[in-house]
Amino acid sequence: MCKGLSAIPSSCLEKAKGMRVMLTHLTEKPHKHRAQEEKTVHDLESLLNSKSGLQAFRWFLRSEFSEENLAFWLACQDYRSSPESKLAEKASSIYTQFINPDAPQEVNLDSETRDALMCVMDEPATNMFDEAQQRIYCLMAKDSFPRFLRSPYCRSTLRAL
Repeated sequence: MCKGLSAIPSSCLEKAKGMRVMLTHLTEKPHKHRAQEEKTVHDLESLLNSKSGLQAFRWFLRSEFSEENLAFWLACQDYRSSPESKLAEKASSIYTQFINPDAPQEVNLDSETRDALMCVMDEPATNMFDEAQQRIYCLMAKDSFPRFLRSPYCRSTLRAL
């Protein structure tokens, strides 16, 4: 040992050696299982922001006959970014397609949320569907998304990443 290290207590040297061993794994190449762990879908939001994840989730929901939730959520996203001149037209379309009790793709909203939307249909605003969209998002996150994670649709998406 050099003179500088001889002055350091042996307990400190032992701790330093231990730290060096623990830190060497940072310079190692990643193992195959670590790379696969990084490919997991962590939450619904990251899934919806991924083109391939969104497509796989759509296929899964279609197979369960519940694609209307995702279609509504996406329509709300599109509505929010629409120019003001298109809001009334798009709001009417969303209401007719998803919210009206006779809608072809009726989503599962409570009557309070439906009534609140009916009251603001005459004066569309960019945030008018926010609460309804959040309710549907929560429904997908608690119900559809966990089933998707266990489905072959999810596994095939992860393989493709």
